[in-house]
Amino acid sequence: MEKIHHKMVPVNGINMHVAELGTGPTILFIHGFPELWYTWRYQILYLASHGYRALAPDLRGYGDTTGAPTSDTTKFTTLHVVGDLVELINTMAAPGEEKVFVVGHDWGATIAWALCLYRPDKVKALVNMSVTFNPRNRKIKPIDGLRALYGNDYYIIRFQEIGEIEGEFAVWGTERVLNAFFNYRKPSPVFLPKGTGLGISLDDPIIVPSWMSKEDLEYYTSKFEKTGFTGGLNYYRAINLNWELIGPWTEAKVTVPVKFIVGDLDPIYNSIGVKEYIEKGGFKKDVPLLEDVIILKGVGHFLHEEKPEEINKNIHQFFEQFCM
Repeated sequence: MEKIHHKMVPVNGINMHVAELGTGPTILFIHGFPELWYTWRYQILYLASHGYRALAPDLRGYGDTTGAPTSDTTKFTTLHVVGDLVELINTMAAPGEEKVFVVGHDWGATIAWALCLYRPDKVKALVNMSVTFNPRNRKIKPIDGLRALYGNDYYIIRFQEIGEIEGEFAVWGTERVLNAFFNYRKPSPVFLPKGTGLGISLDDPIIVPSWMSKEDLEYYTSKFEKTGFTGGLNYYRAINLNWELIGPWTEAKVTVPVKFIVGDLDPIYNSIGVKEYIEKGGFKKDVPLLEDVIILKGVGHFLHEEKPEEINKNIHQFFEQFCM
């Protein structure tokens, strides 16, 4: 880990913290919630040792990246975040390197799909994890649709009220909240009834998942204690605004080469309609250059940390074909 270089890069009106290692074709790693650049530690080391240059930023509102107004949810749309990343590519790509490889997970996958949709000229190929492409439904706003499907206790619905879930998280404590998310392995949607937490108790000991060390949890905790959760939660609060802004991309397809990887215990994979979307051709229709879908058995949401060797090899093998 001490090999990894850290720098602050001014982009799009914010100061973005970026972890960097290696030389060669650039791979941009995009994290999700509740994650940081650190979620890619295994991939950074592996890909850098195999002839790539890894860049892993803390997205706006996260970690050591500063300058995004967390009090304004309208500053956390996919257009803002993709704008940050395009400027990061423009600033940090090697001379003559117009396109980069991209890897995304969770919200990072959503941002990666958006990057490929808005600026395919910036992406050589994409490995995305956990979240499939989600084509815009012109008939209903996403939050309205999710509320109708899952009710008011569904986690994305519970995240909508500014300050409410932050208050509950404060009662449980940053470390317990993060550990509960990392330990969640039920193949079903996440529900957060008011006052119940993620099935956690203040009296329960904190036991990290088998794929994570106590030091890993301490790192995440130290960063989220500094920033709070609001920055990350604002991505969820901008979902309906995203829907309004991306009207011009209705029915647009993702036109870059893609490999998709998901764990079969991932609650997102087990959400209504996702398996059918993958298996019945909808995914391939919307992402015509989708080359492979990998479903890892017995693996949860944080697959890149739970099964780093497998994920590393999948990323490396896929990108190698575009380096000829």
